[in-house]
Amino acid sequence: MKLLRVPPGAALGLVLLLSPVQTVEPISLGLALAGAASALTGLISYPRLYCYFRECCLQREGARAGAALQEDLDKKLFGQHLVKKVIVKAVIGFLNNTNPKKPLTLSLHGWTGTGKNFVSKIIAESIYEGGLNSNYVHQFVSTLHFPHAHSVGHYKDQLQSWIRGNVSACGRSIFIFDEMDKMHAGLIDSIKPFLDYYEQLDGVSYRRAIFIFLSNAGAEKITEVALDFWKSGKKRETMELKDLEAGVSLSVFNNKNSGFWHSSLIDRNLIDYFVPFLPLEYKHVKMCVRVELESRGYMVDEEIITKVADEMTYFPKEEKIYSDKGCKTVFTKLDFYYDL
Repeated sequence: MKLLRVPPGAALGLVLLLSPVQTVEPISLGLALAGAASALTGLISYPRLYCYFRECCLQREGARAGAALQEDLDKKLFGQHLVKKVIVKAVIGFLNNTNPKKPLTLSLHGWTGTGKNFVSKIIAESIYEGGLNSNYVHQFVSTLHFPHAHSVGHYKDQLQSWIRGNVSACGRSIFIFDEMDKMHAGLIDSIKPFLDYYEQLDGVSYRRAIFIFLSNAGAEKITEVALDFWKSGKKRETMELKDLEAGVSLSVFNNKNSGFWHSSLIDRNLIDYFVPFLPLEYKHVKMCVRVELESRGYMVDEEIITKVADEMTYFPKEEKIYSDKGCKTVFTKLDFYYDL
């Protein structure tokens, strides 16, 4: 167990704060309080120690965060070799950069159940122990937080204010925007200044923040490329980012039903990576079932794994290669076989 070295003054402050209240002379009390105040000042001057008692904007070191990120992706994410490669390099490289020129901006694209939300969760957990529950990780869901088209102007002001306030409090804030394909066009452009190459805006630097966008838009293009590889007899693992990224970004940019429709974020090349999530095959669904069984503490039963995978529906209609819900309903289907 790692022991914290407590400065003498800080230790005194903690003892005074935690000791039972007793009747003391006024002069003694005054001296004690003065000592405690001085000790607390010393305590706060040691941020690592202060953050031992409450969450602070001090993320894990790049090496630790990178190791945690790599381990979780390897153990829990299936069928997404491109995602693992891009996310690990992008996030670790950004965390290790002491002077980034802009925030890290990732846009994750693919069908439901392929792992977009899961990966954003893993990223958050690798940086902050609280993960999605951290005070420095902020999630927006389009249909919940920005439901009305007639209020887009109001949403823009709110969004700018929210981001400005949170980055002012913690430069390493993480912002996750879910359901970008359901966001009203033009709204996301309101945060463009925060993603650009400015050193500061009104005294605030946004360069250490991380922005993650999740969207189903572009999934058709990803499937098209994946099918072409399959029909050509090529293994999906031979697909590279260059085979997909340009097509996905163009598809999203021209999709009128996407929050990125003709967005300046794409037009001005402010999104660092368009990360494609490939549709999942039968074998990947079985992997998801197996890991879920293990996480519940159940004995791995290959018969049940096969049954659950067989109950999923697959597309295209003729080939039936890809699960149309990815691994999303695996968890509820497992409940059918166990009396929970």
